[in-house]
Amino acid sequence: MKILLISSFLPYPLFSGGHIRLYNIIKGLSKNHEITLVCEKRDYQTKEDVREVEKFCKKVIVVDRKKQWTFSNIFKAGISLSPFLIVGHTNELLKQAIIQLLNNENFDLIHVETFYVYQNIPETQLPIVLIEHNVEYLVYKRFADKAAILIRPLLYLDVAKLKINEQSAWRKVTRLVAVSKQEKKLMKREDVVVVPNGVDVTKYQIRQLADQISKKEKRILFIGDFKWVENRDAVEWILTDIWPKVKSSRLDSAKRAKLKVQSSLKLWIVGRRIPQNIKDLGDESVIFDENAPIDTSLIYQKADVLLAPIRVGGGTSFKILEAMSCGVPVVTTRLGIEGIRAEDKEEVLLADDAKGLANQVLNILQDNETRIKLINNARKLIEEKYDWRNIVEKLEEVYKSAVSS
Repeated sequence: MKILLISSFLPYPLFSGGHIRLYNIIKGLSKNHEITLVCEKRDYQTKEDVREVEKFCKKVIVVDRKKQWTFSNIFKAGISLSPFLIVGHTNELLKQAIIQLLNNENFDLIHVETFYVYQNIPETQLPIVLIEHNVEYLVYKRFADKAAILIRPLLYLDVAKLKINEQSAWRKVTRLVAVSKQEKKLMKREDVVVVPNGVDVTKYQIRQLADQISKKEKRILFIGDFKWVENRDAVEWILTDIWPKVKSSRLDSAKRAKLKVQSSLKLWIVGRRIPQNIKDLGDESVIFDENAPIDTSLIYQKADVLLAPIRVGGGTSFKILEAMSCGVPVVTTRLGIEGIRAEDKEEVLLADDAKGLANQVLNILQDNETRIKLINNARKLIEEKYDWRNIVEKLEEVYKSAVSS
């Protein structure tokens, strides 16, 4: 098929889950399809980044991403029915690029990555497949619920507008794709197809268990892109409530001696542009790492536990899938595994409060039998359900359905 793929972002470098997903999907699709990508590009992205994506596309057209936080955008969102997110992604250059391509070339379908660029597409008879990474209005509502009381009414108004626009896009497109069953239920369309996130299982491999056990320093990893609300919220929760409970607890001395688990524990926070207010919450037991390898598989090789206390957000967490693939035990919340077919005490350890999360971290460091069980079960689940090759095949079936409808 000839696919016109319209995205709110250029999917390289692989700094976030959305980038990882779209890059791997384009890479997989390119084996059987011809892809033209039109997308917004951030200031930090280079010509080399564009060329990396061009390896898998017939053509890549990028337009500069407008700055989101401007007085003009805030004013437009305040006086119109468009929410702040859509105002920021309404891009005249993007519109013109799409119109020109549709006028000059023939495509079989349009693939839209995130609903908030949908408004840039002109009226067309082509089938449109919309991929939703999250139910966006719920992500923003969870943020608004935790905001200062004085600004909540304004945020809730914007969330209401976001919900109206998002649900409108869901109704208009030919096929709608969610990344989890939970989000499918919220979309209220019987034909919604779940195409989950995935992992490159050949790249994300389990390291030797003996190497993990013998380490004198144990690293509890949090990894994420700090431009996202859910990651900032999770790390603040770790530093203010969860990590102090981990430090104040003492590992069972007999088990420590038997399993060679030392008392030296480090919290390893990895991400780009970590906010200073978050760094200020750390102490000598916390490592803030803004220069870790872009290849996250190298990061997981040095981690002993992934702590991912997600309580804001949606979709499927790549950090959890990648850790499971690499044999790093995962401690997370029930929201954290939303969209992943993992079970508590089978593939992951779950808790929804600070004390429970801290206890789960300590438990997995002491209990080698449970650790081995989680590692083996998690890897098996990833290979069966979350290999990118299987996921691309699912998306191809959606394409066929859209074209034939």
